[in-house]
Amino acid sequence: MTHPAEPRVDAYIDALPEWQQAICREVRELVHAADPEVAETIKRTRQPYFVLEGNICALLAAKDHVNVFVYDGGIVPDPEGIITAGHDNKTARTVAFRRGEVINAPALTEMFRRIIANNRAGGWRKIKREQAGS
Repeated sequence: MTHPAEPRVDAYIDALPEWQQAICREVRELVHAADPEVAETIKRTRQPYFVLEGNICALLAAKDHVNVFVYDGGIVPDPEGIITAGHDNKTARTVAFRRGEVINAPALTEMFRRIIANNRAGGWRKIKREQAGS
């Protein structure tokens, strides 16, 4: 790990079953690989978030899967169809990973890069307003 780790994020991941730990650690590495300035924090009492000039994604382990909430306002393209839920959600969509599934690292990393670029451009809400005004 080459990024500064947030101990509370470590604690969240370490408390999970091994297969969920592996998914969370891989997603964590991918979001940091997307941009070295990404920071980790905890929001909503215990949920890991990855942020850079706004939310990028959050992790939430469920009984039989791990949800990665991508905070893109539904505007980041998903050409490889990795979004599994929340297609019509106005704030975040979900990429769910189940035990044994392979993470499409290139597609997820590209999604993270696009979200970060949008955050740096003022955030998805601003971009949506500008698109509506065009």
